[in-house]
Parts: sequence; C-alpha cells; structure tokens
Amino acid sequence: MDEFTFIDTIKQNSYRQSSLIKGIGDDAAVFRQNTMDIVTAVDTFVEGIHFRKDTMSAFHIGYRALAANISDLAAMGSQPAFYLASIVIPRHWSSQEVQHIFQGMKEIATHYSMDLIGGDTVSGNELVLSITVMGYVAKEQVRYRGHAEIDDVVFVTGTLGDSQAGYHILTNKMEYKDAAYFIERHRMPTPRVAFAACIPGNIRVALNDVSDGIANEAAEIATASKVSIQLHDEAIPVHDSFSQFSKEDQQQWKYFGGEDFELIGTVAPKNWEILVALAKQLNLPLTQIGKVFFEANHNYVYIQKGNHQLERLLKQGYNHLK
Repeated sequence: MDEFTFIDTIKQNSYRQSSLIKGIGDDAAVFRQNTMDIVTAVDTFVEGIHFRKDTMSAFHIGYRALAANISDLAAMGSQPAFYLASIVIPRHWSSQEVQHIFQGMKEIATHYSMDLIGGDTVSGNELVLSITVMGYVAKEQVRYRGHAEIDDVVFVTGTLGDSQAGYHILTNKMEYKDAAYFIERHRMPTPRVAFAACIPGNIRVALNDVSDGIANEAAEIATASKVSIQLHDEAIPVHDSFSQFSKEDQQQWKYFGGEDFELIGTVAPKNWEILVALAKQLNLPLTQIGKVFFEANHNYVYIQKGNHQLERLLKQGYNHLK
C-alpha cells in the first residue's frame, strides 16, 4: 500500500484525551492544556540493535518500543497521553508486519488511554522506529533524578535481570524453568506508571527508569543529585528462578542488563513505609536496596557484598556511542 493508504489504516477513529483539539489529518496535531505540566520524551529503535525478527514478532516490537517510552514518562511521575510514531520501512518488511507493529503499540496505548496523534513514514534500508510520547503531571510535581538527598532510602520496583534472561532463553534453545515468564518480561514489559502516579505530591522522590541497568540508572541519580549511593548486593530483587543461570550472567544481568523498565528511586526514610503501602495496594514488589550518603569530591555508586568492603559499581550498561 502507499503512504497515505497506510496512514488511513493506523489513524484512530476516535480519541480518548479531552485536551486534543486536532489529531491525525493536518500538518500537525493540536492539544490544549492550561492546568498541568507537559512531559515529553523520544526514543529511536533500530533493527539489529534494539530488536531482532527471530526473537520478537512485529507486534512485540511495537509493544515494547512504546512501553520503553511510557516508562520514561513514569520515571517523571507523568500520566501518558499522546504518542507520535515515525517509521523507516525497508523492502524486506511486509505491509502486514508493519501493521502488526502498530497493533502492538495500540495494544499498550489503549491500556494507558494514549492517543496516536501523528508521525511519519519513509522507505529505507533497515527498519527504524522513532516514538515521541507526551504526558501530563500536576504543576511543580515532576520527579527529577536530582531530588535525592543524604540518608535517603534507595529502592527499586519489581525484579531485575528478567528481560536479559528472556533474551538469553530466546537465543539459547534449551529447557528453562519459567521460560514463558522471562520471555514475556523481555517482549512485553510493564511500565510502572501507576506506582509513580500514586506517590503523593508532597513526598520528595528521585526516580529513574531501569532501561540500561541499575548501575547506570543509580549513577545518573548520584550525579544529578551530587551524592553517592550504596547498594546491597543481597537485597537486589530477582525472580525465584533466576538462580538457574550462571553466576556470571546473574551478576551481569541484574546490574547491567537493562530493559526491565522498572523504577529505581530514593525517598526519605520517614516516607518509606508510605511507598511500601502504595506498592502493596498495586500488588507491586518494592524493595529497599541501599542508601544515599555524602562523599567529598565524588558522586559514585558502590556495591556491598556481605560484610566485605564497598566496591565501586562502574557505569557499564549499554551505551550506543561507546
């Protein structure tokens, strides 16, 4: 099909967001919002780097790509509202496969009442998907990485290393325990929007989403907040079946694997139990994994294993320009 026929097949017949004035069908979309702060983020996904056709269906590629962007909004305490999707389509992708990519995005967008309001389609040598998301948050209540303070509790939602375990299972054909669970965590992650959104505005938290591994994400909080962070190795939450993998893989995946799209954050000790109660209401595991402290001249992340001395945890997650 041609570009304009394709656009007609993916545009929404109706919209969910009341602030939208004009969606797809003009040179640009229009929305109006006077009472909230607007949060926006963009990510680009390239075939062979972010996804492979032998480990993900087209549906899962679209689903996970939008989930990754929604996770960025969650880390800011924002409620998702809109997304734009631009795609470079190579000849070796069929029209049906491209449709399935957008069906995957639509599936998760529907869950968060998001509207598709635009994008672009061009031809090229490899499939590239670029997604821009927009969300709302109450004025002056955006969550920043720079909000951590000395003596804060460091916490993380869910379990870590699951996505990389799922990828390992898909690319190493053997028998694994709870294989379906790990594969779904790789293909269809759950952004923690509900948890971030329910934290009261008067509680100070620093948040970051776990896209590149907690070593990277904790380092970003430490740098932005001008503090150091100590993590406890035995406290890092993993799935019950995670121990089936080699110790080397377990260590690598839980600290540097990424793509779990959980939230790592910090909060004052006096407010920790409030977050625990909120997570319990959502049936979401929430684990205290460390603390924030001051260190002159440095903003490092350390790991403590048992009673041993602190070891610096280097920022070694995925880096495209490395």
